[in-house]
Amino acid sequence: MVSRYTIDIADERLAAIRAKVEAYDWSQLPDTGGWKSGVGIDDLKRLVAYWGDSYDWRVVERRLNQLPNFTTDVYGERIHFVHVKGDGSKPPILLLHGWPGSYLEFERLLEPLAADGHDVIVPSLPGFAFSNPITGVIGPRRAAELMHALMVQLFGGTRYVVQGGDWGAHIASWMAYTQPDALLGFHINMASIFAEDSAATTPEENDLLCRRNAILDWETGYNLEQETRPQTLGVALADSPVGAAGWILEKFGKWADLPKTVEGSPDIWSKFSEEDLLTNIMLYVAPSAVVTATWIYHGKRLEGSDRFPAGTRIRVPTGVAAFPDPVFLPTPRSFAEKTYNIVHWTNMERGGHFAALEEPDLMLADLRAFIATVSGERS
Repeated sequence: MVSRYTIDIADERLAAIRAKVEAYDWSQLPDTGGWKSGVGIDDLKRLVAYWGDSYDWRVVERRLNQLPNFTTDVYGERIHFVHVKGDGSKPPILLLHGWPGSYLEFERLLEPLAADGHDVIVPSLPGFAFSNPITGVIGPRRAAELMHALMVQLFGGTRYVVQGGDWGAHIASWMAYTQPDALLGFHINMASIFAEDSAATTPEENDLLCRRNAILDWETGYNLEQETRPQTLGVALADSPVGAAGWILEKFGKWADLPKTVEGSPDIWSKFSEEDLLTNIMLYVAPSAVVTATWIYHGKRLEGSDRFPAGTRIRVPTGVAAFPDPVFLPTPRSFAEKTYNIVHWTNMERGGHFAALEEPDLMLADLRAFIATVSGERS
């Protein structure tokens, strides 16, 4: 049963978080200088100072509750989602975030898409934010089953469109694999899961994949830890709000499309405010979801869902918005076409890993163009 949901973090929980933030002992944290060895300590201190001096969760909570929040049970898992209703003249849209983002990445897309006629559904992924607690480890393939079941619960057999980045793209791809007839099309801003036998065959493909692998060698230590030992990591994240903030802030600094300071560090404040960053962090810390949100990595490992079986050809019409992600470099179209039925491709001039948050106008325009394409193809 779908129920209206009101966000209401207990006073005791907020007081415990504040006490730990205020008690953090910065003298234990030597600084290697800037961002070259991880999160920039000066930027983290600035964020935490704002947390202690200016940030008011209750004000934020009231704003978040102005959105139409709901929860429902899907195969025994509690799923939180925002549902903004259109007039039903266009197909429903499912918008899927990733880690360490949240459903709020899509906040500026909600009303425009609803005004176009779409019902817009934005869940918190299983184990994230208010889709918590979960019954156990859930990988992206299982999450795809849950997300499809949510859409069936809401819209019956009506075909729908999915958009996703990061885990959202991964889950959308598995939805296209397992439920091809349910999707009108899917639009992703990170193409990273391919048929197991896909191989680079052109100089451009080889060059791009080699450059990306060299970057990922430095940037994906978090992935291996969350894939293999999320419980151990969880011991630290559950106890330290500042630790969780540092773990998450690093990804916004390294993955977003940001200018550099004169010292070569990312200028994170040129794109994000303290309020925006802390609200995203609090969606992990306040509902005690920071631990279970990492489990999707472990689930991927257990499922083997980082690749499709050899010979896989996704027939669902696919759109790709290739934003210049500084870490997960966009896959060449020729390589993506080995697995996907690409009907729409846009090389974006700006915007990084958190594309809908960083460049909502660009994302909205590209998603609209894709929907127009697939609506004409599969009316």
